[in-house]
Amino acid sequence: MTPPDRTAAALEITPEPEEEFAKATDYALTDEDLERAKLLIGVNTASRQRELYSVATPDAIRNWALGCGDDNPLYTDEEYGPTTRWGTQIGHGTMAGHVKTPMLGDPMPAEIKAQTKSLFRGVHVFVSGGTWEWFRPVRPDDRIFSFAGEESLEVKRSEFAGRSAVQVRRDVALDQHGDVIGVYRILRILTERKTARERGKNAAIEPAHYSDEDYERIDAIYQSERPRGAEKRFWEDVTIGDQLPPMVKGPLTTTEIIAFHAGGYGFVPYGLRASRVGYRNRKRIAPFYVRNEQGIYDVAQRVHWDSQWARAIGNPMAYDYGVMRQCWFYHHVSDWAGDDGFIEKLADSIRKFNYMGDTQFLSGEVVAKREEAGRYLVDLQLRMINQRDLETAHATATVSLPSRSAGLSPLPPTPLDLERQTATMFARHNELLAEQRAAR
Repeated sequence: MTPPDRTAAALEITPEPEEEFAKATDYALTDEDLERAKLLIGVNTASRQRELYSVATPDAIRNWALGCGDDNPLYTDEEYGPTTRWGTQIGHGTMAGHVKTPMLGDPMPAEIKAQTKSLFRGVHVFVSGGTWEWFRPVRPDDRIFSFAGEESLEVKRSEFAGRSAVQVRRDVALDQHGDVIGVYRILRILTERKTARERGKNAAIEPAHYSDEDYERIDAIYQSERPRGAEKRFWEDVTIGDQLPPMVKGPLTTTEIIAFHAGGYGFVPYGLRASRVGYRNRKRIAPFYVRNEQGIYDVAQRVHWDSQWARAIGNPMAYDYGVMRQCWFYHHVSDWAGDDGFIEKLADSIRKFNYMGDTQFLSGEVVAKREEAGRYLVDLQLRMINQRDLETAHATATVSLPSRSAGLSPLPPTPLDLERQTATMFARHNELLAEQRAAR
């Protein structure tokens, strides 16, 4: 057997990364694809995917929160939850969209499936925001199912990538009893990678650098942060104009991205896989794998930790997931509300990238309060500003709080049409499950 050649020449990259990047980014948003995408609007199908966690075990609940940088004992301590109004540990609301057991259901109509095959192949997708509505908390050992469908499609032009498309998908999360946990509407921006790179709108942004004084500012906020916990925040004591305590996230590192994945995020639909399983995934979705500077196939998703690949699609360096900032907004509100509060809605908009090394400073303000069907509600306006003093994201949230006179606010009711649709999908799941078991 010939010994391996360990000379420098043997380690040269073949082919050159730029050639590989050029090939991987040479896709366009076509009129044909945009028309085909409209066929998916209103077509709901059961999610057959299994996430890293399919059941919200106590460990899964804890790890999701810690992956978001949230150490609230309501989420992380099995012994703490039973002392609260919930009688148990509960989950960070955002995890409801990322814990999945495969749900059985009728397949997409064959004609639509055929007409939408390879839709938007090679086009880059950014999560640019989302809206959550929650109707109950995630509880330990909830087995979470979901069904989803596209709600809308809008074509726009942007400074970053020329023509783009905005897609909104609705995901409905339900538990093993068929009860709706929440509805998640995901706003995605589809852009042409090649156009974004050629425009180079963000190319001049320099990586962040931190002095001891910078870290003193960051660490002072971290030191001041705490969940309100058992100390009740009564609705009557809240005043319009009240400020939420400051919160900070970052500086963003690859370690934070790893922690977020370890908490359970981002494993479907593409999948982060190792060795033989990774090989099979590469054969399944070949366009998702692009050679790196060593000539090694790796996932296109590495824009979140590989700055060279991020530059290939028009960004100066790697950047976070939009969902991370949604989780951070939830963390900020949850710390403020306390154990007896319930976050009913959260709508976020991601305005700028959060690059490796960036720090996000969170602030918030009470903008309205009201009583609605026995629930004592507070509306919040939230912001994230980075170390460059640029707003990178903003959000609104609605929280129910306890009342001094009326006690705990009840949970919000599930809309009747959503309840009926969910009952139909869940009944079909159980019917197909029974057929499967009978056939074994």
